[in-house]
Amino acid sequence: MRTGIRAPVSTAVAIAVGFLVLISLLIPGLEDLRNQILNWAILLAAIALLLGLANLFQVHFNKVRDREKPVYSSILLVAMLVTFGLTLWQGSQGDVPKWIFNNLQLPIETGLMAVLAVSLTIAAARFFQSRSDLMGFVFIGALFIALLAAAPVFGLELPIFTQVVGPIINSLSISAARGLLIGVGLGTLATGLRILLGADRPYGG
Repeated sequence: MRTGIRAPVSTAVAIAVGFLVLISLLIPGLEDLRNQILNWAILLAAIALLLGLANLFQVHFNKVRDREKPVYSSILLVAMLVTFGLTLWQGSQGDVPKWIFNNLQLPIETGLMAVLAVSLTIAAARFFQSRSDLMGFVFIGALFIALLAAAPVFGLELPIFTQVVGPIINSLSISAARGLLIGVGLGTLATGLRILLGADRPYGG
């Protein structure tokens, strides 16, 4: 197991800044310093995002130049340049960027969510085929009731599902989502403590 620190300066800086932000949450009067550090982190994250976009642009530009599926890469490059240019010109709250988001990105995301719902339904059917015991029937029954309570079926609303079962399903879904968020928060806390203690060094230590 490797125990040496190859980059002691970056390790020391990362641990010191992490402890400083943690202490600023516990001791009043350090809010300005914490906000400044967080603003720096946001700026660095934005720069990293721009570098990722530049790398994506370079990869697809090379595909167009080498004639490796040039049609899709050309569409992506044109869309990227147009969207980036219009957003720089009008800002993220401009009329054209809002139109692009509401009429292009939002429908695409909605379509992906629909595909995800269909995929989960198919996965549930395959699960029922491989496990036809009591828990399998419970799972399929709960899924069927949740789908009926989520929205009207072919435009026909079933009051017993949408008005009675729907709120119960929503409460259970919110509880499950909160449990997942608590688990994510605990995992993030554990990862942060490991980074502060130097056990994990994703910054190159």
